[in-house]
Amino acid sequence: MRGIQLQLSQTQKLRLHKALEQLESLSSKVNSDASVTIADSIPVNHEDGVLKGHGTADLDGEVVATLCGVVERVNKLVYVRALRSRYKPEVGDIVIGRVVEVAQKRWRLDINYSQNAYLMLSAMNMPDGVQRRRTALDELNMRCIFEEADVICAEVRGFQHDGLHLQARSKKYGKLSTGQLITVTPYLVKRQKQHFHHLEDYGIDLILGCNGFIWVGEHVEARDDMIEDQVNQSDPQVLSLEEQEKNYTSLETRKYICRAANAVRVLSTLGFIITLEIIKGVIDLSLSANIDIHDMLGSEFCVLVAEKEAERRSSNKKRR
Repeated sequence: MRGIQLQLSQTQKLRLHKALEQLESLSSKVNSDASVTIADSIPVNHEDGVLKGHGTADLDGEVVATLCGVVERVNKLVYVRALRSRYKPEVGDIVIGRVVEVAQKRWRLDINYSQNAYLMLSAMNMPDGVQRRRTALDELNMRCIFEEADVICAEVRGFQHDGLHLQARSKKYGKLSTGQLITVTPYLVKRQKQHFHHLEDYGIDLILGCNGFIWVGEHVEARDDMIEDQVNQSDPQVLSLEEQEKNYTSLETRKYICRAANAVRVLSTLGFIITLEIIKGVIDLSLSANIDIHDMLGSEFCVLVAEKEAERRSSNKKRR
């Protein structure tokens, strides 16, 4: 049952077991030699001079797996990538992190990696939007930009001598507010061309972080940094009512945020790959079945999601 910790009745267990078996049979037919368990034989051509990498071993002239995971091949190198391993950053990854410290000319972030990442003051756009050298005044005002416990979206810049570095030189990066941060196993989020999604039907934004941090929040339009900075420097008493009305999140939007966040939690519990298409399908399923938001985390809805996913993949295979 993939370690699912749900209070299932006997009927629900049978239904869930049947759905998972159907999903496993569909995935095995698509790529039968991709997934391996310990001691499984990995088919290779020894005449090509195969290089045995991580997660492999030589046993009686055969290459066998020493880990449970997916077989990866890079030229002559064959290795096994463990599914439940920690997040391994790559340059260009979209990640979401939480500020744990404001240090000298940098912020230290927790990105679900074995070590914290650094966002340098020089690796992000300033609030005034002007490209210039960072001054001592900018360093003093760092907490006005990001402070401890703030949630930030950034991009992996690369590894340097002092650790992993990030950059946020675009308007789509920066501080995230008015939403929920969900943590899932990193292997459930695949690297894609697009990790920023706007669900127009629900008025919410969805950011799928490669590090297993997923953000669901109110849709925010890109604003000019100069205009935003001038508004923030205006008289707070004059704009207090306008700002309160502008920053108010409607009840309907908050419900959609909670519904989308619960959809991600259900998919994480079932161990399904998290994509925009599947998340929207779970949200639509909960709306069509008239499922309340807190009932989405119940056992009956989880079983229903597994059955619908098996039905969707089966119908997609028949179309091909």
